[in-house]
Amino acid sequence: MIQKPKGTYDVYGYKGEQISYLENLMKSLMEKYHYQYVRTPLFESTELFHRGVGETTDIVSKETYDFKDRGDRNMTLRPEGTAGVVRSFIENKMYADPNQPIKTWYYGPMYRYERPQSGRFREFYQFGVEVFGGSDPLLDAEVISIPVNFYKLIGLKGIKVNINSLGDKESRDAYRTALKEYFKPYLNDLCEDCKNRFEKNPLRILDCKVDASKECMKHAPKMIDYLNETSKNHYEKVKEYLDLMCIPYHENPNLVRGLDYYTHTVFEVEADIKGFGSQNVLCGGGRYDHLVEQIGGPDTPGVGFALGLERLLSAIESEEIKLPIEEGIDAYLIPMSENEKSFCFYTMQVLRMNGFKVEMDDCNRALKGNFKQADRLDAKFVILVGEEEIDNEVLTIKNNKTKEEFKVDNEYLVNFLDEKLQDFEIDDHFEEECHTHDHESSM
Repeated sequence: MIQKPKGTYDVYGYKGEQISYLENLMKSLMEKYHYQYVRTPLFESTELFHRGVGETTDIVSKETYDFKDRGDRNMTLRPEGTAGVVRSFIENKMYADPNQPIKTWYYGPMYRYERPQSGRFREFYQFGVEVFGGSDPLLDAEVISIPVNFYKLIGLKGIKVNINSLGDKESRDAYRTALKEYFKPYLNDLCEDCKNRFEKNPLRILDCKVDASKECMKHAPKMIDYLNETSKNHYEKVKEYLDLMCIPYHENPNLVRGLDYYTHTVFEVEADIKGFGSQNVLCGGGRYDHLVEQIGGPDTPGVGFALGLERLLSAIESEEIKLPIEEGIDAYLIPMSENEKSFCFYTMQVLRMNGFKVEMDDCNRALKGNFKQADRLDAKFVILVGEEEIDNEVLTIKNNKTKEEFKVDNEYLVNFLDEKLQDFEIDDHFEEECHTHDHESSM
């Protein structure tokens, strides 16, 4: 039997419903923020990720899926979303659009060749935001607010932002020099990756998971002490805007993120999740004011973030959050014999085109089996169609909850279902209110 590749997974059933709900929630939230959807290819020139993500990152040095196409060109399956969106911004000359800043969002699969583990796959899905053309710290705070509000809408608790500033180029260069001077005597104590980072990008030493608990890491210089006035002012403004939105945050001086392109604000968003322990970070991002220029475009500031769908699904499962997924169908059509199937099929098409969720028997079940199928599909109404119904142009409709039966003229079927389904919504709302009241009374 042919099986799926290692580090991938299939989606079906309830998990598919969960993912569909989350995708629609993302889209709805982005409409409220007035961000525009952007889609880029699944594979790009390998050079894009080497220049954009950075040669010293684990993603580029260890995890990319690289291949040569038939034209002998070096190609890479995208390991993250930002580089491709930046390439699109440059290639499509979005920087010439008078409507600045350009605010975009994306969603799709990414690929990294790493050891599969809980919540981490070789094919995984990311939702992300990229904003180009604005350097105001207000944009940093707005971008941070998006995942915070998204997680709140889902129902996650204890949402908090970890934040730091890497400063501008001048501040970062000063800090880089200080880190090299500090870590030089400890080089033999560091892992091989950190020894390589020492020359290429010493800030990445602070992001090391292997050496994180070593004493030398605890006393390393802090970026905050090397920020110039411009960088300090930017950082303070970001925090002011977060306070205005009542978004709690924690300043983490060791937060540098895993990518080379960040400047000024970097952040991660976490939530209190059962069983996640200290690994409760759900997304991250920051400002990248030189990335567009680095990839070949004009000098353009940018800021963004990305969150992983798989980790979010694990969090929802761990917290036992019941997403408000609409289950069941509006009506189930039962032809009493083979002769009525065509009429049922046509009626089903009419109802679907009028916005109803409808199914019909297409397995030639007996009547008892059809009623069981209607129950399995959680149908609100069952429509019985026999020879008499077709001759008289009057349908027999049964409320599958109360078992009340109605006779409805064919031409009034759409209006009838509209009216009766509104009654269903009122009844469901009343039951929820009663359940909430009973729960509160028992506390």
